[in-house]
Amino acid sequence: MISYETRTGTITITEQFLSKLIGYQVTSCFGVVGMVPSGSKQKILGAFSKTPAYDTGIKVTGNADAVDVELHIVVTYGMNLSAMAQSITEKIKYAVGEIAGINVGKVSVMIDGINE
Repeated sequence: MISYETRTGTITITEQFLSKLIGYQVTSCFGVVGMVPSGSKQKILGAFSKTPAYDTGIKVTGNADAVDVELHIVVTYGMNLSAMAQSITEKIKYAVGEIAGINVGKVSVMIDGINE
């Protein structure tokens, strides 16, 4: 959990909330087909779930000063991967900064597959 003090009180944000926020932003990007489970826990939970979870394939680490994000995605064939990664990075930094008020330090975009 990430907690920080403001003049009106303490704000606490969970990593699960940030993961779902980031997942929603990433899956809405043009060319992103879906997310790939990044760990064995996500693979097991994904096998039992019938609906795709927005927090699949996302790892958020850090504290109230800055968080680091690791993504595992599948993209559409023929996309400019560099431009897509840059777009995803900027979208994540903007969304997390505006909604949660937390800076994003590093975004690692791992492309685990390509769909036609």
